[in-house]
Amino acid sequence: MGKIVVNAMGELCPIPVVKATRALREMTEPGTLEVHVDNEISVQNLSRMATGYKLAARSEKLSGREFVVSMEVTNPIGETPLEEPPLSCGPDTREDLVVAVDSAAMGRGSDELGKALMKGFLFAVSQLPKLPAAMLFYNGGAHLTCRGSDSLEDLKTLEAQGVGILTCGTCLNHYGLTEELAVGNVTNMYAIVEKLAGAGKVIRP
Repeated sequence: MGKIVVNAMGELCPIPVVKATRALREMTEPGTLEVHVDNEISVQNLSRMATGYKLAARSEKLSGREFVVSMEVTNPIGETPLEEPPLSCGPDTREDLVVAVDSAAMGRGSDELGKALMKGFLFAVSQLPKLPAAMLFYNGGAHLTCRGSDSLEDLKTLEAQGVGILTCGTCLNHYGLTEELAVGNVTNMYAIVEKLAGAGKVIRP
């Protein structure tokens, strides 16, 4: 069937989910459902919906107010019920949590293992029921938000759901990565300190 595109730009919750569900139920062959929306709450709800139908999904921020959620349909869902708690049309549910990443590898010892652990950690963050408000990348962690990073897809998914992905500009410059940033925005040490000081909880992998 290929790709089906649902345009839900300008639609308020729960209309994007209603349109996506209708399109999913009409799919009789494997394919990709692509839903375009203009707000982060719809991205969060569409991602939950995909999880409820056990569909692989990814979300991405295309511009300031345009997001796309893509779901891979391997088997038609038909009238399969949604296995997920009710979707929320209320305010953003992100916690007052900040994740601070200062290395491309997690832990000490094997760098190869550390990189695999970091990739798993960032994926796990993207699957949290309540996402962090921001993720800060500095020193060696700056490599994770740049071209070639194995975690770009997970970070783009987080960004599309409203998580601030912020990378230290001084660090990008030090490593020669200024033109390689592929997700999120450049920040400075003052803003990093401000985020950490204002957070209810900080996680450092």
